[in-house]
Amino acid sequence: MRIVYFGTPEFAASQLEAILAAGYDVATVITTPDKPAGRGKQMHSSEVKECALRHGLPVLQPEKLKDEAFVEQLRSYNADLFVVVAFRMLPEVIWSMPPKGTINLHASLLPQYRGAAPINHAIINGEKETGLTTFILEKEIDTGAMIMQEKLEITDTMTAGELHDALMVMGNNVIVKTIKMIEEGRVEAKSQNLVIESEKLTLKPAPKIFKEDCYIDWKKSGRDIYNFVRGLSPYPAAHAKIQNPSGDVLDLKIFKTELVSKSDSEYPVYSIKTDQKTYLEVVLEDFCIKILELQQAGKKSMPIAEFLRGTRVSEDWRLIL
Repeated sequence: MRIVYFGTPEFAASQLEAILAAGYDVATVITTPDKPAGRGKQMHSSEVKECALRHGLPVLQPEKLKDEAFVEQLRSYNADLFVVVAFRMLPEVIWSMPPKGTINLHASLLPQYRGAAPINHAIINGEKETGLTTFILEKEIDTGAMIMQEKLEITDTMTAGELHDALMVMGNNVIVKTIKMIEEGRVEAKSQNLVIESEKLTLKPAPKIFKEDCYIDWKKSGRDIYNFVRGLSPYPAAHAKIQNPSGDVLDLKIFKTELVSKSDSEYPVYSIKTDQKTYLEVVLEDFCIKILELQQAGKKSMPIAEFLRGTRVSEDWRLIL
């Protein structure tokens, strides 16, 4: 089969490598345009583009997916199948083009966690299990008929970064299996709507996460806050603000925490406990959250002891709720 591949980040580059290793004919690769990144604003190519160039594959980087010249160029490849992994939404003129359809690999057990951030939201919501789904692309995002699924356990300490990497490796096998099923005519796709109806599911969305969504709500339970931090670690990272008695505010990224039993009743809720050397805890209604790793603006990520050596946080600092 002749394939056109659409993708952008590292996750998608891994699947492209797997497809090529399986011997499939990838006619061209579609990815996002190069963009400036970092302090020097050097032009940066996507991981998928870098992978494609290593394998000598042609790369297209359209600004607009509905551009007529791009659509005609895409049609000229006469591909049997389009494969999409971690790419933007395709217009119907594109996903309806290949005779064997367009398939997508999504990092959740659909129909749950449709949207741009399924890995983050699964951990934030305290799920014990997630997985991958391949499905046939249709007009509404992440709603197409499902081809296959594989499940993966989410451990109690797993971060979004760790789950991303585990799913990325698992996806190499899933995407190749799916293409082989299509090639051999063995696909029996399952309607997501039928699954929703038969299992009486209440859907959990996975919308894109913006910076304003990343601030910790300290009024939530300790378990919810713990899950929130690991669900955003290492990126985009949970944020918290603390203020010293002079009124100076630190905006901190929190990467790792630990739930600690609440033993000191004399500390009021939302107060800060610290020995100014080795630990910093936030007192909640039900638990204390011990902060283990964080980052101050303009500095690198560091263990809490290193942070406290450079920033003399004391118990008269306050948490900004």
